[in-house]
Amino acid sequence: NNSRNAIIKSVVPDVAKSEPCILGVDEAGRGPVLGPMVYGIAYCPLSAESQLKELGFADSKTLTEEKREELLKAVEKTSFLGYMVEVIPPSVISGHMLDVTKYSLNAISHDSAIGLIRQALEDGVQVAQVYVDTVGPPEKYQEKLQALFPDIKVTVAKKADATYPIVSAASICAKVARDHAIQSWEFPEGINVKAEEYGSGYPNDPVTKKFLLEEVIGLMPCHSAHHCPLHPT
Repeated sequence: NNSRNAIIKSVVPDVAKSEPCILGVDEAGRGPVLGPMVYGIAYCPLSAESQLKELGFADSKTLTEEKREELLKAVEKTSFLGYMVEVIPPSVISGHMLDVTKYSLNAISHDSAIGLIRQALEDGVQVAQVYVDTVGPPEKYQEKLQALFPDIKVTVAKKADATYPIVSAASICAKVARDHAIQSWEFPEGINVKAEEYGSGYPNDPVTKKFLLEEVIGLMPCHSAHHCPLHPT
């Protein structure tokens, strides 16, 4: 359903309910002009942290689509790893940002991350440490999260997805979920457009740029009104 947020999550590993865990948070889709923004978390016991590097996690933006798919399968097959993603469609984002009471993209991002952490706790994950790729000033964001989760050690950093493997795992989950969403997007207006005709949704994708400049009149539900850097030349 392109009109509301969707949560997709794994089964919580038993070990994550009995041992202290680390949890990483990252997103995919803040910059694109088409498709959803997706927030993701990944978590595992502290005792298994060293094994994450052996799985080859890295910032999802530096990996090919095939490698991301391969690593997501590794996440799903690894008994001590769990994940959760929230898919936020552009119609929801634009609706918030065009409302009389403005709800900024940073606020939407923060609330998604907070909601995912809370859901993990409600699901029984024994979260002891959280690592977050920052949105906005890292110091302020860390203070905000630490106040909300006083019993958890919170670290917010720039490029955390390239520093902490658990954040890299969250990044991969978010990016693969976004890839799947954009590839299978259905237009409620009944517009028949194939994924290869509009590309990845990123403004540096020539297929996306061509589609927006030549085909789009007005804003469709897949189009993010908050981020529109493309202009005819």
